[in-house]
Amino acid sequence: MGVPGLRAFNPKPKKRKEQHHMKPITLPMAELKPALIGLGKLIQKSHGLPVLKTIKVERTTEGWVALTATDLDAFATVRLEQPAEGEALALLVPHEELARTVKTCAKDENILVAPGANNTGFIQYGLGTQLAEIEFNAIPVGEFPETPRISGDPIPLPEALRGSIRDAMECSSTDPTRIIINGVCIDVSNPKAHYVVGTDGRHLFSSNSFALPLKESLIIPSHKFLGWPQFATDGEWQLKIGTAAKDQRTPFQITSRRWRFISHPREGNYPNWRQVIPTPGSATATVDLDADSIAAVLQTIQRMPCHDVVNGTIGLAITGGKFHLLGKSTATADWTRVPIEDAKCSGIDTAVFLNRELLTKALGFGLTRIELIDARSPLRFSNGGRQMIVMPVRADASPAPATPAPSPAPESVAAQPNPPPQPAEQPKEETTMPATNGNTGGAKPAPTTKPEEPKPALDAALVQLEVVRGDFRNAIAGLNRLGELLRQSQRETKASDKEIQSVRQTLRSLQSVRI
Repeated sequence: MGVPGLRAFNPKPKKRKEQHHMKPITLPMAELKPALIGLGKLIQKSHGLPVLKTIKVERTTEGWVALTATDLDAFATVRLEQPAEGEALALLVPHEELARTVKTCAKDENILVAPGANNTGFIQYGLGTQLAEIEFNAIPVGEFPETPRISGDPIPLPEALRGSIRDAMECSSTDPTRIIINGVCIDVSNPKAHYVVGTDGRHLFSSNSFALPLKESLIIPSHKFLGWPQFATDGEWQLKIGTAAKDQRTPFQITSRRWRFISHPREGNYPNWRQVIPTPGSATATVDLDADSIAAVLQTIQRMPCHDVVNGTIGLAITGGKFHLLGKSTATADWTRVPIEDAKCSGIDTAVFLNRELLTKALGFGLTRIELIDARSPLRFSNGGRQMIVMPVRADASPAPATPAPSPAPESVAAQPNPPPQPAEQPKEETTMPATNGNTGGAKPAPTTKPEEPKPALDAALVQLEVVRGDFRNAIAGLNRLGELLRQSQRETKASDKEIQSVRQTLRSLQSVRI
């Protein structure tokens, strides 16, 4: 059986009149393989438009060869290292055909693409001493969405800023109902301190210590391509902000040495992220980890028992000046305490519980300083101008003996007379937040607002609402994981039934054999 559309022919094939003797475009395998990985971040295999499943391959009059993919909202283009001979040419090649062909070729080989007769195209590659040719139906180049052209002065994005954008993107939301936080905000509202921010409502990453010549804040949408490591390491990034055409959105462009990414920023007001940043000096305990020991701490976290698969609960505790990780295998088991050596602690004894994935992410970002307030207040991980704020989770009703803070908390919420003492701790950071945002000049008297019970109670209620929302999201995520496990189990059961049926048929056939 032959492969449809594939035929072998001599190295000197017959010339095609319909091609007007166009010289095929040469694509070196060493560059094409990684290029297809990056362009594949924009290919939508399930989309109904066939043109979105193609790669636009073009050669300019100067001989430069470029490959472009789009998902309608974003465009990614890569330019090959060396120019090639031949006239200007462009055609749309199915991504699936190119990807399949690449898998059969060696790194030192080349692939040739060119248009054929009657709205067709072909791909050629070496097959022993011959050439193999794959013919495909070519979509007219005019159907490919036009790539926006952006002029203006480029804004260099240094390596530290590129890293912060990638880290913030990892912390941004993937919830389609919260589209405004499905991206990274470059906040330039404060001329003295520009920030890169990303959040999903459960944790928030921010970084400063840079300044960009932007007039307005920019929300870069989260995209798989921007998180692709090869784009991140392909030389310095440069940012351009375009001018919006009539009834169209403003485009932006990020370029590296060989790659170009064009999309449109999110439209709308980014949430007032400064409200969740704990007030400086509000921490009751701090932990400083040795940067050289982070790898060992991360390995310890992975090996810690976990009784709550939904929240991935793990505890951070300071007891007698020592730092411990807390975990247990079941809800009724005692907490396992693992001391972390080389950790410098200060402050009062306290314990806070959080999601271990977020803890792993913060330490993986190199945020080695941990600031704790109490069991219900956000944790702050920091290193220089970079920080991550993480909302805590609840421990069970019977926490470890050294963690009394989480257990009385539910009782104080349930009892009517006790709410004021509980919010009195959290508003410590909330009442001073307007000062950080520059909203009012009277934010300095924040300490005097502590006795004002009505406002702190409302603030505490809002904070508690966010905690409950986070718990619901975690519960839904856990149900989704459980559903996937059940579906996997169902598939395995069907596979086992098929194997058993096959064995039975084999046994029946053996029984009919006469010796």
